[in-house]
Amino acid sequence: MPRHTNAGVVYATLAFLWWGLFPLYFRIVTAVPAAQILAHRVVWCLVFLAAVLTARRQWGWLRQVPRQPRVLAAFVASALLIGANWLAYIWAVNHGHVLEASLGYFITPMVNVLLGMTLLHERLRRAQWLALVIASAGVLWLTMQAGRPPWIALSLAITFGGYGLLRKIAVLGALEGLTLETMLLAPLALLVLGVVTLDGSASFPAPDALSNLWMVALGPITAVPLLLFAAAARRLSMATLGIVQYLGPSIQFGLGVWVFNEPFSAARLIGFGGIWLALLIYTLDGLRVSRAMATATSPA
Repeated sequence: MPRHTNAGVVYATLAFLWWGLFPLYFRIVTAVPAAQILAHRVVWCLVFLAAVLTARRQWGWLRQVPRQPRVLAAFVASALLIGANWLAYIWAVNHGHVLEASLGYFITPMVNVLLGMTLLHERLRRAQWLALVIASAGVLWLTMQAGRPPWIALSLAITFGGYGLLRKIAVLGALEGLTLETMLLAPLALLVLGVVTLDGSASFPAPDALSNLWMVALGPITAVPLLLFAAAARRLSMATLGIVQYLGPSIQFGLGVWVFNEPFSAARLIGFGGIWLALLIYTLDGLRVSRAMATATSPA
């Protein structure tokens, strides 16, 4: 395996391991309302990214953005999507819905396929159609069992899938793009923090230093796995990256069942099982196509 591929696997594993363990972090700050956690996440992430860009003397790209309205509009949309995704995820973890949050990220690849078909006019292979139908059946089963659609999972999958689509066609790199997104979200975040400060419900600054540290640390904790993921994406095929990405929701699923003791009935297992089967079909088909392309392009 080439050295850059080895490094890519390490970066991807670290990123998804990090994301998988996120519920443990958010459970530490569970007393803080989700909106406040999100606001601090945006503000401290921007502070961290600004420090990185300043250290690297990498601010030149920012002068070009106001001259490109379409680029700015795309990043406004991606900022709103990732903000909504973060808020839904924080709320889900802090209200005992880690299993449904993990389901959202298991569903995300199917949402990516659906978005590619409807918006990018991509043609689906038979295996992709089969995976999509089975995953849809799994979601329908979970809806019937719960008496309601799995709104948390669907909102996470749709917002992250849409975010991934916009970032796929974005002209800015990972570091610059994330910085722009947090800059666009920062006014809303500061407004939220200003309102809770005025009405006396702010959780920051807290009387103890450790609670304040948990809030400030949201900056690097948010930015680092995204940057690791970007580094991995440049070094790995989409098929390899797609396999590693299941590490995150798998860890979240394990935490939900065995650490947080969320209920997981046999009926619910059937729904999850259908989605896992769809992911297996989708992944094996991606590997098959990737190997076929590699064989076709390799020198004779």
